[in-house]
Amino acid sequence: MTFDDKMKPANDQPDHKSCGKKPKGLHLLSSPWWCPAAMTLVILCLVLTVTLIVQYTQLLQVSDLLRQYQANLTQQDHILEGQMLALQKAENASQESKKELKGKIDTLTWKLNEKSKEQEELLQKNKNLQEALQRAANSSGPCPQEWLWHKENCYIFRGPFNWERSRENCQSLDAQLLQINNTDDLTFILQATSHSNSPFWMGLHRPKPNHPWLWENGTPLSFQFFKTRGISLQMHSSGSCAYLQQGVVFAENCILTAFSICQKKANLLRIQ
Repeated sequence: MTFDDKMKPANDQPDHKSCGKKPKGLHLLSSPWWCPAAMTLVILCLVLTVTLIVQYTQLLQVSDLLRQYQANLTQQDHILEGQMLALQKAENASQESKKELKGKIDTLTWKLNEKSKEQEELLQKNKNLQEALQRAANSSGPCPQEWLWHKENCYIFRGPFNWERSRENCQSLDAQLLQINNTDDLTFILQATSHSNSPFWMGLHRPKPNHPWLWENGTPLSFQFFKTRGISLQMHSSGSCAYLQQGVVFAENCILTAFSICQKKANLLRIQ
């Protein structure tokens, strides 16, 4: 090494480490591939940008389609609601019409039933009139033959039987033993029996000697009615059945035999 060499600055001395290699940046720039790589990256960036733009545009289009679809759905909902409302109104109107029609039918049915009832009543009245006219044509009077007629009742004399047998005999004739309810009946019976001295069973009895006197229909005897009309009542004996003889009412044992007077309603012509 000479003196001159020794006097050279250190920077002028070659660097042995870097002598065989170039700087890294300079190495890339000096590479033949850096330009195609850069172009590729630029193209990729452009493609990516275009792709994003296209996707954004498509997204906007899809968003518009969704809004239109939503608007169509809303419109369809409104139309459907209107149709449902119209259907509900029509159904309500139909229900009201049905109720009104049912009311009219019920009214007509009631009127028809009333008319039917009136017609049935008229038919029944006509039938009753025809039956009454037929009975009047078939009979000579309100009472059967051999019966005595006085106002609303018919009378016949039967016997002699005991009291129970006399009652049964009257019942077989659709009648009952004599029951006096008013002055006219009493006067008629007294006149009808005045020609005879025989006793005639009446429909008057009592279950036991100490019990009250009753007519066959359960009506109690009115002593005052007979007394005020001058009829003597000899009812003090232990007898349980009563008979009429010469204007006097007697109490007697029911097993004795006597004539009887049967009584029933006269078949008077009544138009109902």
